[in-house]
Amino acid sequence: MGTTKKDIESALMRGADSLRDTIDAANYKDYVLPLMFVKYLSDTYREKVEELEKTYEGIRLERQKRYLPFTVAEDCSFTTLYEQRFSDNIGQIINTALRQIENDNNQQLAGVLNTTDYNSENALGTREHKNAILRELLEDLYPLDLRPSQIEVKDDEVPADVIGDAYEYMIGQFASMAGKKAGSFYTPAAVSEIMAQIVAVKAGDRVYDPTCGSGSLLIKAAKKGNSNQVSIFGQEVNGSSVAMAKMNMYIHEIRDAVIAWGDTLANPMFKDEDGNLLTFNAIVANMPFSKDKWAAGFNPGGDAVGKGKKEFKMEATLDKYHRFDRGVPPASKGDWAFLLHMIESASVDGRIAAVAPHGVLFRGAAEGRIRRRVVDENLLDAVIGLPENLFYGTSIPACILVFKKNRTNNDVLFIDASGKDEEGNNRFKKDKNQNVLEKKHIDAIINAFHARKDIDKFAHVATLEEIQSNDYNLNIPRYVDTFEEEELVDLEEVRGNIARLKAEIADAETQMEKYLKELGL
Repeated sequence: MGTTKKDIESALMRGADSLRDTIDAANYKDYVLPLMFVKYLSDTYREKVEELEKTYEGIRLERQKRYLPFTVAEDCSFTTLYEQRFSDNIGQIINTALRQIENDNNQQLAGVLNTTDYNSENALGTREHKNAILRELLEDLYPLDLRPSQIEVKDDEVPADVIGDAYEYMIGQFASMAGKKAGSFYTPAAVSEIMAQIVAVKAGDRVYDPTCGSGSLLIKAAKKGNSNQVSIFGQEVNGSSVAMAKMNMYIHEIRDAVIAWGDTLANPMFKDEDGNLLTFNAIVANMPFSKDKWAAGFNPGGDAVGKGKKEFKMEATLDKYHRFDRGVPPASKGDWAFLLHMIESASVDGRIAAVAPHGVLFRGAAEGRIRRRVVDENLLDAVIGLPENLFYGTSIPACILVFKKNRTNNDVLFIDASGKDEEGNNRFKKDKNQNVLEKKHIDAIINAFHARKDIDKFAHVATLEEIQSNDYNLNIPRYVDTFEEEELVDLEEVRGNIARLKAEIADAETQMEKYLKELGL
């Protein structure tokens, strides 16, 4: 019997259990996923070499091995690490092996395996405790057989799909464990699915995520358009998330994705030969909500916040890419800064789907002026309200904003997926601490998006004049009426119930007094 997706998930969860009580849940992924990645590389490389050994030997074999997509030296393999699990310096042995694998495959794996220190006593405790944890972690993952030939697949799957999906699932599980610290690296699968269908990636497209986190949203969008025929670009400011995104891409066999490390707003990494922003056909993003001090990277130096000092103020002229010519967002809320970056990064046929807090729809001042410009330029295509408690890291409801270049219509579609359907059922599933969008809920949203017509208590196509009459306030309840009339109350029935309850209380008190007298109290 081969290795199933469930087997991989179970092994990763055991690994997380080994770390419990030692490190914060938000950091489980940093220790478990790189070792699982090494297990995947080791097993895959071993099988590829065994296949070559059936045909070649000696110098010819060594020459053929150089054509393999990656290499894993024997002394760096997961099996070797496992065999040394009782070593007193196992943490350093793991560090050395991971750095060597990265160096041997620097073109593909640069910056992937050097972000976690497995020898840190500050993170993992005393030498004895650290060694015990790492030994358990190696033992948790060792039984997994990740050779492609041993992965159980369905008719329409390849081994990379199974391993990649399990990897994605565990990123989501780790996000759930991490709570409020998870929002920066993971987008729920259902939201990714909706956004992927909205941007509808086609062969030949360039796909971009300016705040890509673990890369799951990018992968979902790219696979909808056949990832072998699209170019994938992502940028992320968190180094640990960059490494995770690169591993995620590699496991999904997306080997030519370009993931850059840096501040997207202050230092966008993707530019054309003229030094202008590179443009993309499809853009997806789950950006940091209301990022404070988003413009800090534009500060030329000299100005600082503080008594007696000149306070730095962001100006549109400080951005050479002209992203803020429509207006400069407030210093404490960077939502529109990211949205304007995406708009300027979209090609002439560009489609954008971005997750944002509801505040972007109605906050005034600078954001109100930006919103007016964007609507008047006919860039906003749709606003989709999502249920609350859907995202890891925040319980507040969010929305998906859809922008398109070269629109032929000048209306805006509003969808409210946070309420109830025509039968009175929630348009989402309440699931323990986190709400979930199931397939039927996703289908309803996508069908409404494509139909682009009014649906009672769910969708409304608003004209430009209607939006103008609302002073460019895009708050969804202004356009989608979800008011539910309360059932009429029968006052006579209520009076009767009150009288009955009073009589029952009086009877109970009489009985209680009788019992107390019998007890002599």
